[in-house]
Amino acid sequence: MPISFRPDLPAEIAFGAVLAGWLGFGVILALGKRGAAPGAARRDWKSAVGFLLQAAAYAICFVFARTYFSAIRPMPPFAEDVVAGITIAIVVASVWFCYAAARALGKQWALVARVIEGHELIATGPYAIVRNPIYLAMLGMYIASALAATRWPAALIGLVVFLLGTAVRIRAEENLLRANFGARFDEYARRVPAFLPRFFA
Repeated sequence: MPISFRPDLPAEIAFGAVLAGWLGFGVILALGKRGAAPGAARRDWKSAVGFLLQAAAYAICFVFARTYFSAIRPMPPFAEDVVAGITIAIVVASVWFCYAAARALGKQWALVARVIEGHELIATGPYAIVRNPIYLAMLGMYIASALAATRWPAALIGLVVFLLGTAVRIRAEENLLRANFGARFDEYARRVPAFLPRFFA
């Protein structure tokens, strides 16, 4: 018996929003790299391992995709509308949070953990909410992508891989900052959570 394809408008819109969100992320990261200061006083390449794990999580998310423009689980039309709305809201919030964080970092932006000459401890804007706002934005994009495209078992596995990679990157980067700023960073870390805002922590 042939399988008929029934367009699902909320799922289509959510998937389009995710694609637009990834495009926005790409533009932000490209602009951040262009404005970043060259070189580094210290660098920790262990964060590259974390980056690869995060990338693997995104690969899991899209390699194990479900039928496109379908709901992550069978649900009533109203629930599909709600999930699509939540997905779009997560995308918008994640792209904005990433942009605000990259703008706050300015020339200190980097893909791999580093400390540059004259490095400043940023504790304003998104960095007053969490110490690693770009990773929180990346988590948002992972969740939105999973809601829009991934089979739910693969989404859970990918989430574990993503969180592991994030933990590696946070540890590597914060070791550099602690070595550079000492007690100032420790005081900042006591005030501001590492990854999830206080109402989630």
